[in-house]
Formats: sequence, structure tokens, C-alpha cells
Amino acid sequence: MYNICVAGTGYVGLVTGACLADFGNNVVCVDIDESKIERLKQSEVPFYEPGLQEIVKRNVERRRLSFSTDVGKGIEESTVIFVAVGTPMSPEGEADLSYVEMVARSVGEHLNGYKVVVLKSTVPAGTSDLVEKIIGETSTTGHDFDVVSNPEFLREGSAVEDFMQPDRIVLGASSERALKVMREIYRPLILQDIPVVETDVKTSEMIKYASNAFLATKISFINEIANICERIGADVSVVARAMGLDQRIGPRFLRAGAGYGGSCFPKDTRALVKTAESLGYDLKIVKAAIQVNDQQRLHMIELIEKALESVAGKTIAVLGLAFKPDTDDLREAPSLDIASGLLARGAKLKVYDPVAMEQARAMLEDVTFCGDVFDAVRDTDGAVFVTEWNEFRDLDLDKVKDLMKSPTIIDCRNIYEPARMKELGFRYFSVGRPSTEE
Repeated sequence: MYNICVAGTGYVGLVTGACLADFGNNVVCVDIDESKIERLKQSEVPFYEPGLQEIVKRNVERRRLSFSTDVGKGIEESTVIFVAVGTPMSPEGEADLSYVEMVARSVGEHLNGYKVVVLKSTVPAGTSDLVEKIIGETSTTGHDFDVVSNPEFLREGSAVEDFMQPDRIVLGASSERALKVMREIYRPLILQDIPVVETDVKTSEMIKYASNAFLATKISFINEIANICERIGADVSVVARAMGLDQRIGPRFLRAGAGYGGSCFPKDTRALVKTAESLGYDLKIVKAAIQVNDQQRLHMIELIEKALESVAGKTIAVLGLAFKPDTDDLREAPSLDIASGLLARGAKLKVYDPVAMEQARAMLEDVTFCGDVFDAVRDTDGAVFVTEWNEFRDLDLDKVKDLMKSPTIIDCRNIYEPARMKELGFRYFSVGRPSTEE
């Protein structure tokens, strides 16, 4: 087993560190955010992710997982350094690599023996070369090191499961010595016959961007089909199901709705477009996927306007704020654009989310925050479902109807069946399916 340092304690870093500790390694997660590290030392996870609290607590108690703000010490006492810092989108749409470069300089300054530097952060092709160059120029000791690309494929809301039971492990390296270390680290997964893709560094870096861009394109595609279905009276849910039964297509990421959000798809698609532009290539399909996703949020506002015959002066419940279920992440969440659009058109908003209320208070103004669904829908002219939380699937809809001033539901995630909503007496509008009006 290895002494491992994980730089960064966000979703990727903390999940990676905790799971590697669960494999039996000694892991220190380092971060410059002192308040976050203090919370983690108490086994308090600073964001919502199912199952992560338990795995952190277990490995802290077993003394396999620790947390520190001393980046240099973490590097010096480890053989393997996982770089899992953020690569946020710059105003121009490029990946901001400043945090990655900062870690690379720290590795160079504290290179006291052979190290394997593993890039977990999502970075453009060629970044590993940059990291290698920075470490080489910063180090004065002459010790050997290798840089490995090991992209993450963690979905918020199921990140622990995705780490422990991945579809594949991707390892990009030019050194057999480094690959041997990585195979040993991932041995618990390799023994389960998890596929391992070993390739060169730049190919590995491209795999992550290509995967996310394809999935984002798939979402945008079905939303375009949904918009056509609305106009001709077809049912996009049936269209998507029939498409998904074709093994060449598959059923996943074919749910029509308000579009994608979160920390990955918006950022990674734009970064890939910028990478292509820097190489003199126009990435038309991915650019179209981005454009469709942006337009889909406006289309949701238009759908709400249509359902309520103007939102000006109306009181509307917005149910679900996180960009997807089982997370409290509001980064690039469709709910934020929908809420701001409705407010700009003169609506009054009551909002609720099962876990993202604290984050929402810092990002939404001029709205009423509610303690539950029933508080949110009371005396409203309409209710808009933006995130498909399981809690919403099992609602007492008769009670919802009785509390509302007007029983109008706009379902931006197609949670409910139109026929049932009609039977219950709702005016029901969804994405890519015929509306049911009483």
C-alpha cells in the first residue's frame, strides 16, 4: 500500500482520497482552505454526497485518512500525489489551470524522492506536459518523477459508487514504472475485472472531454426532439424509450428536460471548443449542443408563460434547485436561469429543494425560501418542477392541488404521467409531451 497525497478536497478530491484510504492506503487530503480542513478533521463533509460521510468517518477512525493545510509536508511524505483541484471555466470559456500549476510548483519545491504525479482534475490535452515542465523547472534536487493522466468519471449523487464500481479505469503514461504503481493502487478494482485502458497521456486527457461532450450532445439532441414533439403532439418519452432500445444508441441520457448543468458538462464542453479553436478547428457539433442547452432554459420559461398565460404578478413555486438529484450543487443549475427569468418577467417565487437550500440562499435573491413542498405550493398560481428528486415522485398530489390557488403544474423533468395528472384535475404541462388542461 502507498502513502498518497490528494491535493484538493472538492467532490473529486475528497471522494478519491476517502476511497483510496478504503483500499488500505495511507491518504492525506490537503487544501489551502483552512475552514474546510477543520470541518473534515471532524469527519464533517462540506457538501452533500450520499455515502461519503460514512466512508470518511470510517477511514479517519482507522487512521488511514487525514487532512491538512500543509501541502509541502503532504507531498514530501507521499510517493503518489493525486491532483484533484478545480479547473473552473475562465470568462473566455477556457479551463483555468492556475490551481493545477500551483500544485505542480509545490511538487517541484518539495520533490525529495521519486514521485508519481496523477492528474485527476479535468484538463485539456497537453496539460500533463505543462505539469511535467513546471515540476522540472521548479525542482532543484534532480529526483525522478512521472506524470500520469487518470481522469475521473464521477457523477455527483453517485460518486462513491462510481469510484468503487467504475465502467473503466483510464491510465495515460509514458513510464512503465509509473504504470506499475497505478496498477497496484487500483488492484482492488482490477481484481474485479474492471476494464483498464492504458494509453499515452494526451489520449487519456482527451477521453474525459470526449466522453462528457458526447453525453452533453445526447442530452441536447433529445431536447431538440422534444421541442419538435411539442409542436406536433407526439410523446418524446416514448420516442426516447424506442430509441434507447436500439443497442447502438442505448437508453441513458435520453430524458428530455430543462437541459444539463453542474460542474462538468457546461465547463468541459466549452473548454473542448476552446481547445479546438486554438488548433484552428471549428467543433460544430459540440458548439450546437451548448447552444441548444442554453436555449432549452429559455424554452422552459416560455413553457411556464404559456401554462400561466403570463407570469407577471403570479406566485409560482419552484421545486428543485440543485442541477440534479442527490446533490446540493447549484453550479450551472437550470433552476437559477429559470428563476431569474421568471423574476425578470414580474413573477413572485417560492422555492424549495430537499438539500440545496443553504447554497440557494447565497445565490437567489427576492424569493421566498420554504421548508417543504406543501409550504412552497400553498396559494400559488402554478408549480414548476425543475429537479427530479425522488421525494417529488411520491407526493400527496391531492394535498398539493388543495393548497394551490390554481392547480397548474409545469414539469420540466417529466416526473409525472400526463394521464394521471389529468385524472387528478391538474392543468399539466411537460417537456415534449402533449399538455393536459382541464
